[in-house]
Amino acid sequence: MTGPAEPVYSLSFDPRALNDLLAAPADVRDVALSRLQDAVTGQRHGPELTGALAGFRKIYIDSARWRMVYGLRPAPETSAHRSEVFVVALRPRAQYEIYKVVAERLGIEHRPLSALAHAARARSPQTAAHPYPITAGLPTARPATPSPVSLHPRGPSL
Repeated sequence: MTGPAEPVYSLSFDPRALNDLLAAPADVRDVALSRLQDAVTGQRHGPELTGALAGFRKIYIDSARWRMVYGLRPAPETSAHRSEVFVVALRPRAQYEIYKVVAERLGIEHRPLSALAHAARARSPQTAAHPYPITAGLPTARPATPSPVSLHPRGPSL
């Protein structure tokens, strides 16, 4: 019979994340602690976040309603482990609240659009109005000139 898995990482909390954990409903708190144990023992890692929060991971709590965001970072020299799981926040996912809170706690400025999203929403430079019309080098429209039709006993040829 084997006991619980040995920790691979140390565990630390942002003090506000600890308050989040204590303020969460009891069922959410229980699941969060269980998922944290899996992360600390290396049995489960949440999906990586992207964009401004790249390098952090999320853990799904209570299916889609709650999230916990954490990062792996070097542990203090006095720790028994080389790395630690650093919990940044435990919050409801509604309206991306947790990701806004995490960015605020980490001091990351809110960037409303990624460079790709901004480029996709920007107007093409070809459609922008020019201060003067560009006419040189552009083909001009001409009416089509009819080609002569020769009448042949077998029918018209073009």
